[in-house]
Amino acid sequence: MISIVQAPAYLAVQDLGWPSSRSAGMPLSGAMDRWALTAANLMVGNAPDAAALEWALTGGRLRFGRDTQVAVCGPGVSTTLAFPAGGEFDLVRPTEGRFLYLAVSGGLDVPEVLGSRSTYMPAGIGHRLKAGDTVPMGAPSKGRPRMPAGAPNYESGVVRVVAGPQRELFTSPAWERFLESTWRVSRASDRMGYRLEGDVPVAAPAADLPSEAACVGAVQVPPDGLPIVLMADGPTVGGYPKIAVVISADLPVMAQRAVGGSLRFREVSIEESQAMLRDTVPLRSARGTWSSLG
Repeated sequence: MISIVQAPAYLAVQDLGWPSSRSAGMPLSGAMDRWALTAANLMVGNAPDAAALEWALTGGRLRFGRDTQVAVCGPGVSTTLAFPAGGEFDLVRPTEGRFLYLAVSGGLDVPEVLGSRSTYMPAGIGHRLKAGDTVPMGAPSKGRPRMPAGAPNYESGVVRVVAGPQRELFTSPAWERFLESTWRVSRASDRMGYRLEGDVPVAAPAADLPSEAACVGAVQVPPDGLPIVLMADGPTVGGYPKIAVVISADLPVMAQRAVGGSLRFREVSIEESQAMLRDTVPLRSARGTWSSLG
């Protein structure tokens, strides 16, 4: 059992979500940084999709009810630690990025809902944790710990995209503006979507579009011309034109951009995006995909 002695401002149980339920209206959800969660699990011998703790914003303290191996992974940190029964772990406020992932040997043994142990608060599913809560651990893993490879370049200020399904509705100057502008992550951002701010908005097309399927990483452009990148808890359908889609290999980089963090977009082909995803080693053994466009 893990006891939450002091909870950070955000702490939740996540795994890789619901990759097969989008046709039923269920978002992907799960970890915002799927690479970091998968890597932390591999480091303690777990299955790549085992449930772990997603940690953000502030520091906190945990107490472990039995001897356990713990891995912490995220921008600027990748480490394993051993704790005895009753041992406490003070995790400081993340100094890089936005999310850290803490995996314990055996994973977290919370109930599954529709095949996932993830937290999706808009539907009241899962476990957003506070001080005084406890989380059961699974039996210690018998798997061989593996060091992850293919880590995202979290320090990169470039996020790669493929052209979106409504790219042709945007003028060439609007597309160039989208790619050449420096965008900042707005405070009005959450697990559903990251709103971006820029000095010059993208000219949105004057089109009345029906709602259609949307994927994680889709970059929508509302009438104000300020893009919104759909994230893990994003809707399965949307009506704003989608100018681009963040490639799966760069979704962790996007997810870890803190409020006020800047970025630029760079276009790649679908074939290039697929090759880049194959290079992110921990994801090859994880279930599910992030984006229908690779």
